[in-house]
Amino acid sequence: MADVSESAVGEARRSETPGATGAGPAVGAAGAPLLALLNVEVLYAEVILALKGVSLQVAPGGCVALLGANGAGKSTTLKAISGVIESDDGRVSGGSIAFRGLPIHGHETASVVRGGLVHVMEGRRVLPHMTVEQNLIIGGHMFPRAAQMRRALDGVYHAIPRLADLRTRTAGYLSGGEQQMLVIGRAIMAEPKLMLIDEPSLGLAPRMIEEVFAVLHRLRAQGLALLIVEQNTRVALEIADYGYVMEGGRIVLEGRADELRANEDVREFYLGLDREGGRKSFREVKHYRRRKRWLG
Repeated sequence: MADVSESAVGEARRSETPGATGAGPAVGAAGAPLLALLNVEVLYAEVILALKGVSLQVAPGGCVALLGANGAGKSTTLKAISGVIESDDGRVSGGSIAFRGLPIHGHETASVVRGGLVHVMEGRRVLPHMTVEQNLIIGGHMFPRAAQMRRALDGVYHAIPRLADLRTRTAGYLSGGEQQMLVIGRAIMAEPKLMLIDEPSLGLAPRMIEEVFAVLHRLRAQGLALLIVEQNTRVALEIADYGYVMEGGRIVLEGRADELRANEDVREFYLGLDREGGRKSFREVKHYRRRKRWLG
């Protein structure tokens, strides 16, 4: 099979999609994306250039999947957006990040959250010795009145009914899937407009993955925009409108979710399928990855 050159990648980006010529997913009648990154670069320890000119958009109420192998720069992208990159001895060294039309690079993380952007980090970081409801209350700590807190809790229990059944359970004794639902619920206590969520299916059984993504589907239906980092390409492209593929700190491919599902390279590298839809062995997939076809 012939290698895919940079010109071929560029042609894929120029195809007739809402994100043609790198503009990203459709941004609605107002024409303004909810989140926009333009040529973002990130340095770790003033030495390692982890992101190399990343540009992407998320539309209001939309869902974007950020795909790629380990080390591609996906989690770094989310940390750069939310502002927690500095806790990892990193910094945004170039480009711009705008949320709701306003620059957020360099702002305090707490002010970014108050503005409507929340980040669910990888690893199901619950407070293990507290109950489910106590974890949720911490997520809504900015509410000045108890009535507002109660309304937010009721909203979480409506969106994720399992948490209502578990409200008195100690968080450390929940299953992995239940803990993932809890950190999602804690994030929506802040009543966000956009949720960044990192590897929601990591380490979960297939049944729990379905339940977690069912929760994300419900949140989408309520108008919450999502930017999902996920190695499970199949489930990510089922929920997303649009997707970006990262390799080596760069966006190497983008397009509508249905186009990415049909893309021969995505099917081979991330879905493990050949041209006819048959399964490829892991050894074959790794061999093709080593060729770095997208980067020429």
